[in-house]
Amino acid sequence: MRLSARVDYALRAAAELAAVAGGTGARRSRPVTAEQIARAQDIPPKFLESILLQLRRGGIVHAQRGPEGGYWLARPAAEISLAEVIRVIDGPLAHVRGQRPEQLGYQGAARALQDVWIALRASEREILELVTIADVASGQLPGRVNDLAADPSAWT
Repeated sequence: MRLSARVDYALRAAAELAAVAGGTGARRSRPVTAEQIARAQDIPPKFLESILLQLRRGGIVHAQRGPEGGYWLARPAAEISLAEVIRVIDGPLAHVRGQRPEQLGYQGAARALQDVWIALRASEREILELVTIADVASGQLPGRVNDLAADPSAWT
């Protein structure tokens, strides 16, 4: 699985917004500026601005302009999965040569590859739908994720 820098930064920004709201992701009395997020997560500010715009259009964050402006999560962080953020930024979770696995037409001995790609997408989806922005911000990941990450072979 390869995640783009945009996705990495979007997930980090969302986690930062959840953390500053006490992990709940509820709107703070004062929105968080893009500059504050960029500084806290070491994200290039201009790049972050375009990512936050995508997240706003995708319904992940709300924004307010002006001297008291900034960003906050549109819903509680526990209701926003990593998969949702990834889809807003990069589209569907799994592609092979730019196509969805169910649209591929393998022939002969390679026919089973389509099932492999679909199973891979299902496995990715299982984890990415399970983990929420609140889980990341709190550092309290679901047991299934902890179990997988605890396996030394997962790290190589």
